[in-house]
Amino acid sequence: QVQLVESGGGLVQPGGSLRLSCAASGFTLDHYAIGWFRQAPGKEREGVSCISRSDSRIYYADYVKGRFTISRDNAKNTVYLQMNSLKPEDTAVYHCAAVRSNWCVVPYDYWGQGTQVTVSS
Repeated sequence: QVQLVESGGGLVQPGGSLRLSCAASGFTLDHYAIGWFRQAPGKEREGVSCISRSDSRIYYADYVKGRFTISRDNAKNTVYLQMNSLKPEDTAVYHCAAVRSNWCVVPYDYWGQGTQVTVSS
């Protein structure tokens, strides 16, 4: 079964850290560019970060730049999103998505179901 599964979300205090994982099954991630997205209640989905198929190119949205780090471990067929210095406005459901391309372009081929991140004291 082809799927992406996110994990690592949870409740964290402002200033804290979480590491999200995006694990693929049924296909190999090294053929795909991977994007992370988030959607807060009542808001549209927004892009967070992207890593190219070859790791040579990475993108961060301005609102996470300097705080989040995307990486991939092809041996584990997993992409990570390290989130530091979390803010309440980072609260959202985080999704990863894979596209068989060098870079993150729509339409994505696969989406995960999402993992909830809540930043609150």
